[in-house]
Amino acid sequence: MHDFDHTQRFLFDDTDVRGELVGLGESYRHVLAKHRYPQPVAQLLGELLAAASLLINTLKFDGLLVLQVRSSGPVPLLMVECSSDGELRGIARYHEEQVASDAGLRELMPDGVLAMTVDPKLGQRYQGIVDLDGATLADCLTNYFATSEQLPTRFWLCADGQRARGLLLQQLPADRLKEAEARQASWEHVVTLAGTLTTEELLGLDNETLLHRLYHQEPLRLFEPRQLCFRCSCSRERSARALVSLGQADAELLLSEHDGQVLIDCQFCNQQYAFDAADVAQLFAGGGSEAPSDTRH
Repeated sequence: MHDFDHTQRFLFDDTDVRGELVGLGESYRHVLAKHRYPQPVAQLLGELLAAASLLINTLKFDGLLVLQVRSSGPVPLLMVECSSDGELRGIARYHEEQVASDAGLRELMPDGVLAMTVDPKLGQRYQGIVDLDGATLADCLTNYFATSEQLPTRFWLCADGQRARGLLLQQLPADRLKEAEARQASWEHVVTLAGTLTTEELLGLDNETLLHRLYHQEPLRLFEPRQLCFRCSCSRERSARALVSLGQADAELLLSEHDGQVLIDCQFCNQQYAFDAADVAQLFAGGGSEAPSDTRH
């Protein structure tokens, strides 16, 4: 299917509703390849990746969107980041012996909370937190928007370990329809039709076919797709800054405790950055993070 690794926006011509579709293939598999997740965990992580991809365009800002789901259950953490440039990464923490093969969100993440963080390059950082109240991640995100001051928004999400797909519908401010009753009727109409979509159809149909299947009687415009990809934002420089933030005494203590070498691992992509005594001395002398010799770490 060709509708993978991009989002695509659509707009209804006769009513105040916009939509977005996302398909993830290679980017999703790249995230999963970094860790050996059980199928239920891989599915939840794929759904959260799809959700972040849908939301980044809805929020319309330049920066980073972070979705975190935390719980006291078998999966204590799901975390996904999506940049305004369409770069994705994600990670899950889980207790393998507690993950049943047929478990759903409520069994895997009881008493959970969902946090959405908007971190713009310019301006203030914003975070909203709600209880994980719903049978699925799509339900929880729908409830998040229902309890905030955002416009009415609905999500449909699915993933199978190879592909992740998502559909978002959002009601826009009154323009084409001014009367509240007409606006509500049009919103319920498009949402009801989207609710007939099966998981097999969402995973298996390309965007144009899917929209025709749902809304062949509704005039709408389908815009050009925006590409998505897996890319981790870790770097040797960022790892060096983390080391410097500890202070020189603690950094040198780490060196002595780990046979003269500090290893910093990226949890998202498993990349490892090594710093020896010469590197640490250079960092605290203001010499930067590049290795001071021909050796590259």
